Amino acid sequence: MSTDTVQKNKEFAESLGADYPILGDPDKTAAEPYGVLMPAVGLAKRWTFYIGKDGKLLFVDKEVKVDTAGADIAARLAEFGVPKRK
Repeated sequence: MSTDTVQKNKEFAESLGADYPILGDPDKTAAEPYGVLMPAVGLAKRWTFYIGKDGKLLFVDKEVKVDTAGADIAARLAEFGVPKRK
């Protein structure tokens, strides 16, 4: 979840070649209830929420490391039994 605009997130995801959407929350209506909003700066904390197909929260990673985030996410998804994409 990012407090950037939907368009800015779309451009960012495309620049990375990401095959998943990034939630744009410029009015912060999602960031606040999830507890990630830092009011002093108006930005969201770098947390990763893993949500199952049934909509239940599986895990929240509150210690995201920018340098290893991709590998960390892939490893966690494997733990949850999510198959790798080809």
